[in-house]
Amino acid sequence: MFIGIDLGTSSIKMILIDYEQNILATSNTSLTVQVSRDGYSEQNPEEWINATNKCLDALREKKPKEFSETISIGISGHMHGATLIDHSGNLIRPCILWNDTRSHQECLEFEKQNFDVRSISGNITMPGFTAPKINWIKKNELENFNKIFKVLLPKDYLRFYLTGEYYSEMSDASGTLWLDIKERKWSDKLLSCSFLDLKHMPQLVEGNDKAGILKKSIKNKFKFNHDITVVGGAGDNAAAAAGMGITKENQSFISLGTSGVFFTPTQNFLNNTSDAVHSFCHCLPDKWHLMSVMLSASNCLDWVCSITNTSIKDTLKNVENYFHDEKSIINSSYFLPYLSGERTPHNNPHIRGSFHSLKTITDATNLQYAVIEGVSFGILDGVNSILKVNNKFEDIFMVGGGSKSTFWIQLLSNLLNRNLKVCDQSEFGAALGVARLAMYQDPWIKNTEKIIKEIKVTDTYKPNTNKIDLLLKRYDIWKDLYKTNSQIADKLNL
Repeated sequence: MFIGIDLGTSSIKMILIDYEQNILATSNTSLTVQVSRDGYSEQNPEEWINATNKCLDALREKKPKEFSETISIGISGHMHGATLIDHSGNLIRPCILWNDTRSHQECLEFEKQNFDVRSISGNITMPGFTAPKINWIKKNELENFNKIFKVLLPKDYLRFYLTGEYYSEMSDASGTLWLDIKERKWSDKLLSCSFLDLKHMPQLVEGNDKAGILKKSIKNKFKFNHDITVVGGAGDNAAAAAGMGITKENQSFISLGTSGVFFTPTQNFLNNTSDAVHSFCHCLPDKWHLMSVMLSASNCLDWVCSITNTSIKDTLKNVENYFHDEKSIINSSYFLPYLSGERTPHNNPHIRGSFHSLKTITDATNLQYAVIEGVSFGILDGVNSILKVNNKFEDIFMVGGGSKSTFWIQLLSNLLNRNLKVCDQSEFGAALGVARLAMYQDPWIKNTEKIIKEIKVTDTYKPNTNKIDLLLKRYDIWKDLYKTNSQIADKLNL
């Protein structure tokens, strides 16, 4: 048996699978995020420990016999978080999360070196990444900076709790800005930009490699029968890709979750830093991937539902009916979906969400449509950014909460002019991905090539020309609205 642990921002999800990858049991426990001011986002890692123990208890209670026969564990986690450990293995401060944007000034300073930072890191420096967070801590919390023994990503701190060892793997480490992406190793030059060196880093492995053994105290506490290997695991999106079987360059997926992600593997290192495309290692050896990220996707839908006092179900129904009337779309408002700043293609931590072209006839349904349209344009921005350097992907899988809307998927299919596949997904997709990685450590599995297999497709949406010319005209105006807003965005954020 194999366990997959997915440390998300809002919860820990856990699954137990057998050799046929049947999900025998699942569990999840909620987490909280501390937002002390605009742009700040932190989490207490002690919550991760408590939630992990609760989830393990729940799995054991549901399937005690199978649980006890676990062979190995994989861990996925939200990327970029700065978890600081002192020489005694104690936490120095709360973890600064991926969606924290306080370090925008440090990003500018990080790249002012006598060498090309982006050519090594494969990425533009953004506040969400780990490195500028450390530079902010050095500038604003020097006492805490001086205590640093190790900098760990969230899932790797969880691994430290489980094994007592310091490891990370390539996909998650790619989001620190300290990894030489092409060579798959820590870069002395990049570490020096954050006043760190190799001794502050965990050891690197591939996602399916051994990265510690479960502590005897934890093994005994949960009554496991075997010494359990913990594998490298993966960052959240690479883990989700492994869960869907997306490891080849003709595959890709869009995730309409809290953030909006377009992900496609590559056989070689590629990058497009001019459009803030993420270029990361995949969680399997000798594979990479490109990724566009918009920070606010389905949470824009949650937000507009809240302010219009409408359920998500009713909002999507309203928007679908609204879309049938071409005159309504022509007169519709525009929405920039940048509630928390933006990554691809703008790398702009100052930009914020906004409505444009409001009229006396504007009503709640119009605002709801503008939000769905604006998020869809943001996804199109991301796909177009990746197309500049890689066009080998074909059909696109859809995952995340937004993928449950048939109208939204069809709208995206039309905009992207691509077939979109809805898969038999589960909210435990990332946990399944790292459970699959854990299977590589079982010596009884001889044919490891069959471990990562493509997920079942339940429906396919094909593009049609319904209002596509009108939508693309609106897309051009929408892009101009960003250009105009970006000129004053930093003045608005006082």
